[in-house]
Amino acid sequence: MREIADEFRQWRAAGDPVAIATVVETWGSSPRPLGSKMLVSGSGKMAGSVSNGCVEGAVFEAAQEVLASGRPRLVEYGVADDVAFEVGLACGGHIEVLIQPAGETYDRALNLLAAEQPFLLRTRLGEGETQLIEKAPDFELARRDGQSFEEPFGRPAQMVIVGAIHIAIPLHRMAKLMGYRVTIVDARGQFATAERFPDADQLLVQWPDEALAGLTIDRSTAVVILTHDPKFDMPALRSVLRTEAGYVGAIGSRKTNQNRFDALREEGFGDDQLARVHGPIGLDLGARGAEETALGIMAEVTAVRYGGSVLPMREKKKQAVSPGS
Repeated sequence: MREIADEFRQWRAAGDPVAIATVVETWGSSPRPLGSKMLVSGSGKMAGSVSNGCVEGAVFEAAQEVLASGRPRLVEYGVADDVAFEVGLACGGHIEVLIQPAGETYDRALNLLAAEQPFLLRTRLGEGETQLIEKAPDFELARRDGQSFEEPFGRPAQMVIVGAIHIAIPLHRMAKLMGYRVTIVDARGQFATAERFPDADQLLVQWPDEALAGLTIDRSTAVVILTHDPKFDMPALRSVLRTEAGYVGAIGSRKTNQNRFDALREEGFGDDQLARVHGPIGLDLGARGAEETALGIMAEVTAVRYGGSVLPMREKKKQAVSPGS
């Protein structure tokens, strides 16, 4: 919903009635995941997508009927094989879409999004009624359980990069491209500069433990430690392992990380805590330079965040259709 929040807010402020369509179930090669949203206004405006263009026209017409009647609708659409091919899918699928008038609950959701406060939307699909619960969700993706549909909205994802080294430059750009708030931390002022990190939201010329103590670190946060120097690495690890960070990665060889873990065990950190650290950091892409190394790190952060298998898609396809799987 963050992607369409600006349009949503503008239309509501102008007094234009709005219907919101949400993908609540998928079968087969559906073009968009659970929770994908599309807005339709009474004046005929559209924003967002539920199917990358496959059924948006039909959803628009259904949304106008919902606005006219004031009653939500649960509708199912099929995506034909030839249409699916046009949007990059191997075969078609089906989606179920809830279309409902956007009322006070969604106005509250917009306010919480603007204030960067976490919340959960829980909808009873039979009635089309949505409840807003102000709490930090403990899961990342929308999910359905029978006639209950839940959508988590945590704080905006943030990445804290400890160590303003060369790899951090392409990494911070990739993270920004993927919607992260990026903070660069380094006690060395000559490294952590706006010239080197023009896309960073925040530059902190501080020791890692001091900087991390002043930040909100939760499940939406990825902490990437790139300093490769014990006087920076260890304070960073001590601090972040006491938080609920969703991802913790530390650059360095297996031996380097093992030495870190041994030292942290002596300080009282348990195996469960140390198992949270991805070190050596990143996925093995055969990287040869800073940009490719950064890509491997960003890929691992993404896989951890969403529970990705990290298999090639063709291998995942084989696994899904293999006998006994």
